[in-house]
Amino acid sequence: MLLPVESGFVLVNFDRNTCGETLFRFKLKSEELPVVIMSLWDDLESLVSSPSSFAAKTGERGTIKPIPNFNAGGDAKALKKAMKGLGTDEKTLIDVLTHRSSAQRQLICEAYQKDTGKPLVKDVKGETSGNFEELLVALVTTPAAFDCHEVIRAIKGAGTTESVLIEIFASRSNEQIKALSDAYFNETKKKLTEDLKGEVSGDFSKALLLLAEGKRAADTTVNTEKAKEDAKTLYNAGEKKFGTDESKFIEILCQRSIPQLRQTLVEYKNISGKTLQQSIEGEMSGKLEKLLVAIVKCVKSVPAYFAERLYGSMKGGGTDERTLIRIMVSRSEIDLLDIRAEFKKLYKYSLHSAIKSDLSDSYGECVNAICGGDD
Repeated sequence: MLLPVESGFVLVNFDRNTCGETLFRFKLKSEELPVVIMSLWDDLESLVSSPSSFAAKTGERGTIKPIPNFNAGGDAKALKKAMKGLGTDEKTLIDVLTHRSSAQRQLICEAYQKDTGKPLVKDVKGETSGNFEELLVALVTTPAAFDCHEVIRAIKGAGTTESVLIEIFASRSNEQIKALSDAYFNETKKKLTEDLKGEVSGDFSKALLLLAEGKRAADTTVNTEKAKEDAKTLYNAGEKKFGTDESKFIEILCQRSIPQLRQTLVEYKNISGKTLQQSIEGEMSGKLEKLLVAIVKCVKSVPAYFAERLYGSMKGGGTDERTLIRIMVSRSEIDLLDIRAEFKKLYKYSLHSAIKSDLSDSYGECVNAICGGDD
């Protein structure tokens, strides 16, 4: 929307995926005027009182919920039949695995093992392939083990996929990170933080390791004076000085509670006139900037952050299947309904329609079944 103002500037509200401010020019009444496009991430109105996905209980805002009258043995037999003989009944695999909660799927795995003497995941891998296989394997894996496998995939080999590490550690609660760390140790017999130390370095490493310890303050009460003090510390460490003291940003953003950080974002805007995200983007660069911006976005709105990530995974030529699968599965029981709403708000079309136009075959059907409907 264009809003003429007395100064001759025109303010345009724009999508959250536009970070900071971008200056454009256009013709208005034969006069060329500058246009400032503002990111919706800059809007801090009602931030402090809005619900947070960090505190959401599994099942509240998800698209997948436990079904009543659940019969693990019956489901196990249906899956066994679907994968028996020549060909695979992919529709049954989709119907069963996308309409049971993760806890129910684990009971199906137990019943399947008891009935067939084989792990369900092994037969799924043997009977399916490609992205469809990856998606079904993710569905029959516990959330903690799935996160663990994604982290292992991100750090193994010649390079490290920092974007995956940033997404996971910026968006997970203390409880989720502890479960991930336990799963990592059970699988590798090594501490997650020790392995991360060998893969990342510098200030990025310091910030990531603080998050990976899962010790973010968990208090829900907000200390307004402390928020003002932290906001001033951040302002003095960045905007107000020549150079940037990254350690202050890392200390505050990686350790304060989510409610406390929300208040700090408001106080920072009051002090500096800029959002903290804008200051980080102006003061820093590289992996640390991306991590701290991701933290700030998740403090504001985890669903909006994931809506952006999903959009990015499908835009342009080709699809980032790993990101798409990871988000759809990991958020399916937490806040996927809210992610759908944010996606529609941001991009003016539904997540369901985006998936339908981007994906096909059984894989596309399975992703849309997890999506759970159109908006």
